[in-house]
Amino acid sequence: MYPRKMLRIALILATAAVLVLSLRQSFGDAWLSGYTYAYNLTAAPQPSVKPPETLEQPVSEPETVPKPKPKPAALSDRIAEYHIDVHLHEKDKKLHGTQSVTWRNPGQTTVSELYFHLYPNAFMNKNTTFMRESGGKLREDRATTDSVGYMKLNALSTENGTSLLPALQYVRPDDNNPNDMTLARVRLPEPVVPGGRITLKAAFEVKLPEVFARMGYSGDFIMAGQWFPKLAAYETAGTRGSTKDGWNLHQYHGNSEFYSDFGIYNVRIQVPSRYKVAATGFPTKSAVISGDNKVYRFYADDVHDFAWAASPDFVYVEEAFSAPGVPGVRIKLYLDPLHVHLKERYLHAAKSSLAKYAQWYGDYPYSTLSVVVPPKGGNGAGGMEYPTLVTAFAAENESPGYSLERTVVHEIGHQFWYGMVATNEFEEAWLDEGLTSYAEDKVMEAVYGVESNLPIESSYMTSPAPLKQHSWHYESNDHYAENVYMRAKLVLLGIEQQVGEAKMQAILRTYFNTYKFRHPSTEDFQAIVEKVTGRPWDDYFKAFVYGSEMSDVAVDSIQVKPVKKDGKKQYDSVVLIRREGGSLGPVAVIMQFEDGTTMPRIWDGNGTKIEYRLTHDTPLAWVVADPNLTNMLDNKRINNFMKAELPAKERNRWNMGLVKLVELMLSRMGW
Repeated sequence: MYPRKMLRIALILATAAVLVLSLRQSFGDAWLSGYTYAYNLTAAPQPSVKPPETLEQPVSEPETVPKPKPKPAALSDRIAEYHIDVHLHEKDKKLHGTQSVTWRNPGQTTVSELYFHLYPNAFMNKNTTFMRESGGKLREDRATTDSVGYMKLNALSTENGTSLLPALQYVRPDDNNPNDMTLARVRLPEPVVPGGRITLKAAFEVKLPEVFARMGYSGDFIMAGQWFPKLAAYETAGTRGSTKDGWNLHQYHGNSEFYSDFGIYNVRIQVPSRYKVAATGFPTKSAVISGDNKVYRFYADDVHDFAWAASPDFVYVEEAFSAPGVPGVRIKLYLDPLHVHLKERYLHAAKSSLAKYAQWYGDYPYSTLSVVVPPKGGNGAGGMEYPTLVTAFAAENESPGYSLERTVVHEIGHQFWYGMVATNEFEEAWLDEGLTSYAEDKVMEAVYGVESNLPIESSYMTSPAPLKQHSWHYESNDHYAENVYMRAKLVLLGIEQQVGEAKMQAILRTYFNTYKFRHPSTEDFQAIVEKVTGRPWDDYFKAFVYGSEMSDVAVDSIQVKPVKKDGKKQYDSVVLIRREGGSLGPVAVIMQFEDGTTMPRIWDGNGTKIEYRLTHDTPLAWVVADPNLTNMLDNKRINNFMKAELPAKERNRWNMGLVKLVELMLSRMGW
């Protein structure tokens, strides 16, 4: 065993090496380890989705079917109502479905056209916008030769049978890519007046890709995310600062996720009889068998999406859970067999997450929460959120570390910031991912005692960018993740540092309860911060949210010279502290002299620099700015420390500054 001193030196040197190497590497691996985030208008006849009722027989399922009723009072505006029948064809990995969707015009402007997202068309070929931008890769999951998919609209008509397919057009508002067919417009035979409704019927076919980007198959496992023709979001005047009513229209991009209106979903899912199904919402009756098929029926209201997963290998576990703010929810686990022995860890993470988020932010109003664990090789479906359903990372090994808990905690956090506070993830993803990452860290610390190493995380901010921008304007997926996950979290922690944790919790609780079941903007969030704190935050948001600034505080220079005062030899020292970027408030500065005397100072953070002049009996030895590493957005901590007696400033920083920095970081780590 090494002596304590030798061990400490070894740890410092090893950590220094890791730090230097990490500064040269991309952000992607760090994020992954820390966060767990119409085609052919003529086709063959649609297969019958609904088997004869007389052939259906009750199935003995391990699942308990609750008997909740739809909520008597709507929590959301319920602009869209979907009734969908879908049939999984296992052999060719296809979905055949029929759909009836009713849309209500929520605005004050007459609407003459509807827009549908046809997300599976992102996987048609390498030339779609999604594939061009992603390069066939999302996080560490890559497309395979079988990751080809599409959606065919076989029929689209009004209630009276008028076909609208001849009026359907593909639109590419973001990049004019002629190969992209993920967004379609249909002209209506009669316009929809304000408050009026229209119902359209559709028949569609989806070829599932081998999973790598949230949807598809892996062996027998099926993840049906973004799998049906989904209406685009319609924003009324005043929503997210809009000045007039209109559709919010974007294609499916490599970095972007999703944005939809709240509504009602009534979905009938037919799968091979050996499959079990997890889905958004709650089952309205027990699953029944008809020949070789099994039929499930699910209902969900006040949600803005519907997803489901299916596998013959799911091991089902269910527990009821209640806590303050969680009046009663059935937590449902759909485990891969490799992780059956970890069921208590999954349940504990789910319960702890719900309890803490409800305690801190607001009530969880749904009756169910499903956690799906994809099989080994299916991680393309892992780590994703849908209303009342989340996916964990795939069961790649039998003994995962805290990534298991962290992923579940993170995705359940999305039930609040994505599910209920329904941010536009095309245009303001940071409001979802940043808030969720912030909340995830709070749960991991409170429940598991696991703290994120914020100084290390801030060092990864090698290419900061504005947080409020379209997701596809970031340079890459790593660049997107670096900013909307990690930098956004640090910006929120910077607010907390200035107002305190209790006030920050009040900010988020007020924001959640003000904007749940609505669609807030960055401006709305800033207004809540200002309302709760009682002061303006324009400079902060301009620098760190609308701008790309960090907050680098440096010991810029030290000048020491001997002087005689009253016949006694003393030393005059001039210390210059500089800051580049925005201010996070007061900064502590410690100056130590060779006789051991320490002179602490607090710089109020105003301006871009401050000069300290000191006279003492011995020379100044060293100066450190922000010794406790509380400046969340300082991404260049190597310049926080300077030793006085060496003339070469750069050598000072790399030889002594790095050691001091590593010592400070080690003091913040848990070993």
